[in-house]
Amino acid sequence: MSVILAITFIFCIIIVRFFYVQVIWGAELVLRATDQWNREIPVVASRGHILDANGQLLAGNLTTYSVFARPNAIPDKTYASQTLSVIFGLDEGEVYEKLTGKNSSEVTIARQADWQTVGELIACDIPGIYYSKDNTRVYSYGDVLCQVLGFTSSDGLGLSGLEKIYDSVLGGQNGEIMYTTDIVGNQTENTQIVYKSAVDGDDIRLTIDLEIQLAAEQAIREVYNSTGAKSASCIVLDPGNFDILAMVNYPSYDLNDVPRDDSQTLDALSRNTIVCDIYEPGSTFKVLTAAADIQEYLNGNQSAFSPTYVFNGSRTRTVDGTTVKCWSDHANGKHSNQTLAEALNNSCNPCFTDIALALGTDTFYEYLSAFGLGNVTGIDFAGEASGMLVPQSLVRDCDLARIGFGQTVAVTGLQLACAVASAVNGGNYYVPRLLKSIVSSDGTVVESNEPVLKNKTISAEASSMLCAMLEDVVTEGSGKHAYIEGYKVAGKTGTAQKYENGAVAAGKYVSSFVGFFPSDDPQYLALIIVDEPQGSYYGSTVAAPVAKSIFEDIIAIKNLKPFE
Repeated sequence: MSVILAITFIFCIIIVRFFYVQVIWGAELVLRATDQWNREIPVVASRGHILDANGQLLAGNLTTYSVFARPNAIPDKTYASQTLSVIFGLDEGEVYEKLTGKNSSEVTIARQADWQTVGELIACDIPGIYYSKDNTRVYSYGDVLCQVLGFTSSDGLGLSGLEKIYDSVLGGQNGEIMYTTDIVGNQTENTQIVYKSAVDGDDIRLTIDLEIQLAAEQAIREVYNSTGAKSASCIVLDPGNFDILAMVNYPSYDLNDVPRDDSQTLDALSRNTIVCDIYEPGSTFKVLTAAADIQEYLNGNQSAFSPTYVFNGSRTRTVDGTTVKCWSDHANGKHSNQTLAEALNNSCNPCFTDIALALGTDTFYEYLSAFGLGNVTGIDFAGEASGMLVPQSLVRDCDLARIGFGQTVAVTGLQLACAVASAVNGGNYYVPRLLKSIVSSDGTVVESNEPVLKNKTISAEASSMLCAMLEDVVTEGSGKHAYIEGYKVAGKTGTAQKYENGAVAAGKYVSSFVGFFPSDDPQYLALIIVDEPQGSYYGSTVAAPVAKSIFEDIIAIKNLKPFE
């Protein structure tokens, strides 16, 4: 009886095993068998191009080749190793090790080889060696827009920047050529070749205007070199819809020669600081404080100051034991008894402390929220920082006082540029964008990325009043180095002390200027940030001239006639 039970048990095990192999494991075994008797040559999809707003090529492809080997199909591995190492400039020992390894039926010998080199390989007619066409990414302008465009891997995958964000659009789908082989990998005599074509990636068209980008690159490079700054950056956008027209971070690196072997250097140089890093803006922030005050005055808020109100001419304010000082000593009547427009001209801190305290935490924070402070803008770029804003529930009067003139608050350059743009464009805050459209290889628009209005910040009337005041800053005040006769340039300078370990860092400043033109119908806005310039460090003398240079180039590029 026990023998019968044992036989029955064994029989059941065999039946279960048979069922598992045939039904459950069967599909996988078929694939394994197919893989042993079939070989595939990849057909690499052409990666989509990256174009500027006018169709200028920013990133394209160079046709190159990848070379592979099937060790089992190579009769003379010593000869093959010697030949391959000479043709492709490789270490002969390493090639031989690949060809004699037991762990892979197929190995990669070389990538991104040119046709001339592949021609030498073909002439040698080595069995078991084959090649396939692929693409090498080529960037038309080297280091231009490098932190924004990003770069790809040797396999053509997007690793950073827009190359990574839109990799699924640009990458396409690879195809293959499949044929049957014998047990060692040689093509059989009557093999049936199956061809699966590749689907090329779509192009992406950016909002970037290459000519404006090149002008901004040149201006930022010059101020970086002339001031010995730690870094310099710039963003130029269209205030009408927040299209990013130019974005520069310097120092930079060549996208055609990425320092892949030095990860620390690469991480530093490839970081899009104007989107991903924060800083204390200083006096450029006063634009937003002034905007809030003007709007509250128009709303009938009795705590707000009218445009004709004359502020106390005292050089200092003391709040919760914290002393706020004006940069000027107010000697000989300087900055005494000034209006809001004059306070902007003079960049007098105490006046903006008065505004913030008068409006109060709740009202002032409503405007900070509307202007996007403490939140990401939503730009189509990875790693955007949200800035730093003291939680409303924890704000003390001394904090509020300092926020009023751009301290105790941190922003990204993009955040500030968008906030100011909304304050001067009639009060419309859009989601900033880098992608304009997705375009197929035949030029058909696959998808259009339209501007998105996020919220309203201030009224058109308040915005118009603010623009007039900011024009005065350039014609009469601290922004005079950005003045261009006949073009109604407006803006605000900023000079912010840097802090290290909670204390003021001696001799370290961030110089900045945010400007736009024409003041009565803003079409171009630029924010310039120069970190730790040596020598002169005032935003008025360091950053404002950079904006002027960029605006003058835009005027020439677009053939803009004087507005007056």
